[in-house]
Amino acid sequence: MFDRAIVHMDLDAFFVSVECLRNSELKGKPLIIGGTSNRGVVSSCSYEARRFGVHSAMPMKMALKLCPQAKVLRGDMEAYSKYSHLVTEVIEDQAPVFEKASIDEFYLDISGMDKYFGCYQWTQELRQMIIKETGLPISFGLSANKLVSKVGTGESKPNGQLQIAYGQERPFLSPLSIKKIPGVGKATYQQLSFMGVRKVKVLADMPRTLLERTFGKSGGRLWEKANAIDHTPVVPYREQKSMSKERTLKEDTLDLDQIRSMIIRMAEQLAFELRSQERLSACITIKIRYADFNTYTKQKRIPYTAKDKDIMRIALELFESLYTRRQLIRLIGLRLSDLVSGSPQLRFFEDSEKDIRLMEEMDQLRNRFGVDAVMRASGVTDHRPRTTDG
Repeated sequence: MFDRAIVHMDLDAFFVSVECLRNSELKGKPLIIGGTSNRGVVSSCSYEARRFGVHSAMPMKMALKLCPQAKVLRGDMEAYSKYSHLVTEVIEDQAPVFEKASIDEFYLDISGMDKYFGCYQWTQELRQMIIKETGLPISFGLSANKLVSKVGTGESKPNGQLQIAYGQERPFLSPLSIKKIPGVGKATYQQLSFMGVRKVKVLADMPRTLLERTFGKSGGRLWEKANAIDHTPVVPYREQKSMSKERTLKEDTLDLDQIRSMIIRMAEQLAFELRSQERLSACITIKIRYADFNTYTKQKRIPYTAKDKDIMRIALELFESLYTRRQLIRLIGLRLSDLVSGSPQLRFFEDSEKDIRLMEEMDQLRNRFGVDAVMRASGVTDHRPRTTDG
């Protein structure tokens, strides 16, 4: 009997699957979704394209050299969000507890369900229900924790299912490449390979203290993952509707340069927050409160994004069109709404590889040293306003 029964479900090549559902002529053909210019980056690709060596985050120019016959689509986040919501509704109706990890990825805690009927059978039936009601292929892994289940899903793809029996978690992971461990990126893989570590078993047998000396705190987590240890709970899903920031000035002002700097700074912070939570927004709202406490707002719908430049540009445009009274300003606010889950850094359909890498490097600095570690010069101000985060 399982102490815990955790399911990881992942929609197969989700963007591609949605496009094939919308246009059946695309099925079975090499398909790449991403920036349509040569400077663009691959966001997703079909299994047919992967056979040529194409993969996500690859420059589009390189992808087309590997697979020149591939059809390239820019992508449609609104459609992907719609289908993600359909899958979420099916899971929500059936699962006692579930977590939506991204636009195409879910964790379910079905612990105790085996007292009444088999967890594996129940999950199989749920998978078939999702396929039938949405038309999308989906894979799952079932085990005692989130880590092993996620790896199990990867091993079952495409469009498959896999159960790792209780007590067999470590034997299941042992023969796999360390690349299969979630969180082992290119740099970590290269460093471990230099140490002669390429299989999970070798990593699991290493002294934890050695890994901690080499990698710091993350070394201990690496050791736990290699030994199939993961006590992370399934966090019940709650859809966040919006995120916002407001700045109330110490003194009412007509200094529009100061106000614009605040808007730029808020946009940077909110965009970073979006990316950190793997979310995108499709609606931007600017709020102005004047010295007489009269408050005005203006909003605009945009294509889904989490890019600083997009959010800053629209926010400043909204401010210029909203600020018509030419009175002293007491408060300025910025809100992002209509949020969807996603992995933004790979879904900027018209960004270049250089743009994405720069943004990722800036985000890494913010994660390490704080959100204010890196900022645009235009967002820097000597004024020190009171702050309210919504």
